[in-house]
Amino acid sequence: MKSNFLFSLTLMGLQASFSTQLRIPRAVSSATTYPTRTIANVSVVDTEIVREAQAFARNHSSDIVWNHVVRGWLYGTLIYQHNDTLRATVDAEAHAVAAILHDLGWDQSPNSPVVSSDRRFEVDGAIAAREFINSHTDDPSAWDTHRIQLVWDSIALHTQRSIYEYKQDTVAVTGLGIIMDFQGPAEGVTQEEYDTVEAAFPKTQFKEGVNQTFVWLCESKPVTTYDTFMELWGDNYVANYSADGYRIFDIISALPN
Repeated sequence: MKSNFLFSLTLMGLQASFSTQLRIPRAVSSATTYPTRTIANVSVVDTEIVREAQAFARNHSSDIVWNHVVRGWLYGTLIYQHNDTLRATVDAEAHAVAAILHDLGWDQSPNSPVVSSDRRFEVDGAIAAREFINSHTDDPSAWDTHRIQLVWDSIALHTQRSIYEYKQDTVAVTGLGIIMDFQGPAEGVTQEEYDTVEAAFPKTQFKEGVNQTFVWLCESKPVTTYDTFMELWGDNYVANYSADGYRIFDIISALPN
């Protein structure tokens, strides 16, 4: 079936950009100790803003998306917890907020305040996360420009492994945790740990949900999907969808000799 074929193509593309070893580190930051709680046998940050981010994301997510979001958060957490260097370089709270809010751009609620008509879903999520942080922080010094930018970049780049792997470790780990949800355990995460997370947050209708979301994006704001990995969904499932003239290839080909 087309849906299975396209989903497989996406996973192949993601796998091509998924290394077996994380490049570490580029910049060292001081590790901060945060309160924690345990979810699916994973010890996670449990600050007020992380709890509020969970409530916010849940309000803007279907069951399928919510389970994916939490799995990606937990897998990313396991990645840095298995690596002593990453424990010191990853901003655990920023990672939690970014992972939890990374798919706000998938909110299909009518007139959703976190979804635009003219931006990629990754950018919608990044902007919404930045606004969320600014509106949920009483002490601006706790979330300076750098930390907010870490969250923004983590979300905006989470589908672009060839870029985020060269960013700060917080950004890279966010992306790796998310992609792990599609590909299985890696980066020191064991099969048992992976399965425990999935058992707590099942992948029920995950493939169908992802396919439907990409079709919805191609239908509702096609220009934002041109020349991206989502273009195949538009080509195969959306009537009158055409990226002709919008792709980099088309633009370069149209240049005068």
